[in-house]
Amino acid sequence: MIDAIQLISIAILGSGLVYCFLLLGQNFSSNRLAVARESAELQHLNALTGELIERQRVKKEIEEGAWNGFRKFRVSKKQIEAKDQCSFYLTPHDGRPVPPFAPGQFLTFRLDIPDQKKPVIRCYSLSDCSRPDHYRVTIKRVPPPRDTDYPPGLSSNFFHDSIEEGQILDVRAPGGHFFLDTTRSTPVVLIGGGIGLTPVLSMVNHIVETGSKRETWFFYGVQNGEDHAMKEHLQKIDEEHENINICVVYSRPRDGEDVEGRDYKYKGRVGADLFREVLPSNNYDYYFCGPPPMMNSLFEGLREWDVPEDNIHYEAFGPATVSKKKDADKATEKAPTSVSDAAEKIVVNFAKAGKEVAWDPDVGSLLDLAEDNDISIDSGCRAGNCGTCETAIKSGDVDYLSDPGEMPDAGSCLACVAVPKGPITLDA
Repeated sequence: MIDAIQLISIAILGSGLVYCFLLLGQNFSSNRLAVARESAELQHLNALTGELIERQRVKKEIEEGAWNGFRKFRVSKKQIEAKDQCSFYLTPHDGRPVPPFAPGQFLTFRLDIPDQKKPVIRCYSLSDCSRPDHYRVTIKRVPPPRDTDYPPGLSSNFFHDSIEEGQILDVRAPGGHFFLDTTRSTPVVLIGGGIGLTPVLSMVNHIVETGSKRETWFFYGVQNGEDHAMKEHLQKIDEEHENINICVVYSRPRDGEDVEGRDYKYKGRVGADLFREVLPSNNYDYYFCGPPPMMNSLFEGLREWDVPEDNIHYEAFGPATVSKKKDADKATEKAPTSVSDAAEKIVVNFAKAGKEVAWDPDVGSLLDLAEDNDISIDSGCRAGNCGTCETAIKSGDVDYLSDPGEMPDAGSCLACVAVPKGPITLDA
C-alpha cells in the first residue's frame, strides 16, 4: 500500500512533470510564434524581391525594345471617338514589331506642318495598352482660348484636318514617368478629366488584358454625352469585370439626351467629395490626368482627405499654344522674392544664338523667352514631362513653375517650365 509520504512524493513529482510540460508547451508555442513571424517576414521579403525582379524585367523589356531618334510609322486607321476627339492607329513602316511600353506613357511626334519654319515636336499619350503590332493615340482638337487672340492648337488641328490613313509620321519611342506600377496588385483609383482620359485608359486596358484582379475604380469626368469618348468600351469593362468599377461623371448633362444610370453614373465633378461618397476608404493609389484646374483641385482634395503624397500620382498637360498670361501668373507665384521684387530685369544669355535678352515674370518660362526672340529650343509637352526641351546651363540656376515629371540631368533644365533665379547662360 502507498503511504502518505509516497502520495506526497508522487504529487510533488506529478506537479514537477506538469510544470515541465507547461514549460515545454510555452517554449513550443513561443517557437511556433517565432517561426510564424519569420515565415511572414520571409513571405513579405519574397514578395518585395518578386516585385523588384518584375520591375527590372519590365524595365529591361521596355528599354531593349526602344529605338533611338525617330522611326517611321504609318497611320493605319483614323477613328472619331467623340466630339473633336480622334484616335490614330500607328503601325511600323519597317514591318518590325513594336516594343511594349508602361501604361500611361506617351509618344513624341515630329510634324512637318505647312508655314512653320521648322518641324513641330509634340507629345501625345498612348490611349491603349501594349499591342504587338500597333500603337494608338487619341487626340483632342484644341480650340482657340476664349476671349484671346491666340490661335487654336497647332498640332492637334493638324492631326484632325491633315493627317489621313496611309500617311507616314516620325515617332520617338514611348517615354514618360507617369505610368501604372504593374508589378503591384494593390487597389487603384484611375481618374481622367476630358482628354486626360488617354493615359488612365491605357492603364485600365492593361488591367483588363492581363487578367489582373486588383480592385480598380475608374472615374471619367466630361461635360456631357457629346464629349464622352470610348463609351461602349468602358460600359463593357464595367459589365464584364467585377473588380473594375467604371464611374462616368457628367458636369452638365443634356436635357432629354443624357440619362443618369444609362449614360453616366454621377452628376457633378470628379473630386474628393465624390470619392468620400463612393469609395470604401481612402486607402488607394491614385493616378490622374486632366486640365490644370481639375488637377489642382484633386491634389488638394486628396491631401485634405489624408491621402499620403506617396499614393498620389499625376501628369499635367496643356494646350499646344500656351497662354502667356497664365505663364506670367505662375511665374510671379513661383519666382523667388529676389526676382519678383527686383528693380532690374534678369539677363539671359543664349550662347549659341549669341543673344542676351531680359527676362521678368511677365515673360513666362525660358522657352517662352526664347520663342519671343526667335531662338530655337525643341519642345513637346510644354508641361515638364517629356524632356524634349532639356537645355544645358552654362552658368546660373533656375526655379520651376511646376514640378517636372522627372528632374533633368545635373547642369541642365527643362526650359518649358523653368525660370531663372538670376543671370543665366544657356547652351541654346
